Amino acid sequence: MAEAPSIRQFGPADRDVFFALRLRGLETHPAAFGQSYDEAIERGPSQFDSMLSGMRAAEGSFLLGAFSPTDGALVGTVGLMRETRHKERHKGYVIGMYVADQAAGRGVGRALLTALLTRAAQVDGLRQVGLIVTSVNAPARALYESLGFRVYGTEPDALCIGGVFHDADLMVRFMSPQWHPGHGE
Repeated sequence: MAEAPSIRQFGPADRDVFFALRLRGLETHPAAFGQSYDEAIERGPSQFDSMLSGMRAAEGSFLLGAFSPTDGALVGTVGLMRETRHKERHKGYVIGMYVADQAAGRGVGRALLTALLTRAAQVDGLRQVGLIVTSVNAPARALYESLGFRVYGTEPDALCIGGVFHDADLMVRFMSPQWHPGHGE
């Protein structure tokens, strides 16, 4: 994939292709997701209908897809889920970040996150975007750091996959460079 992928917000018609790629990611890279493959199968694709509808996109909850410029195939996904509680509405969380193996190392992850952050910057009242990444996932962590995310803590034994525990780094990126943690309002 020499050209940049096409990034766009998913809609209801993308449900099946989105869910198929998500299942592939859950199966091949279980440590990259909080949800297990079996849980996803049990809950089914309808668990994403609300986000796929786009009804909360302007408020800061949406799903994006990266499509190959050569054949139009879906090669990556990422979402932003905005906190709904009044005291925490200034926060959003990166969810479901995944790039298919055949597109890895070609800038798809960077393109997805850049698009997500560009959209997040336009959401009224959104001040920070957080994410969780397993501590051993150095390539993902390096990508996040290159886009301004910083580790603010580590959760020991955050995920248990097949009886093996994995620590997770908690990362945050503030949308406004003049505001920093601890400076208050």
